[in-house]
Amino acid sequence: MPHHKSAAKRIRQDKKKRARNRAVKSEIKIVVKKVTAATDPEEGAKILPEVSSVMDKAAKKGVLHWRTAARKKSRLAKRVNSLSS
Repeated sequence: MPHHKSAAKRIRQDKKKRARNRAVKSEIKIVVKKVTAATDPEEGAKILPEVSSVMDKAAKKGVLHWRTAARKKSRLAKRVNSLSS
């Protein structure tokens, strides 16, 4: 139980942020699974821009660090490119 008004407000804010972050991270996991499940390189290439967009938005919102997003996008692109060979 918070003893100060500011602590109570911080708890309310954290609750909202946590819900927002969980939603964004869940969306990231869903699109990443779509790419990793792709067996056809064309199929993976179609989904890749969607993944990039979702990760860029997450980085913009501060859910992911921008370098983390870049690293994940790079690894997924590498994975899609390896499907073609």
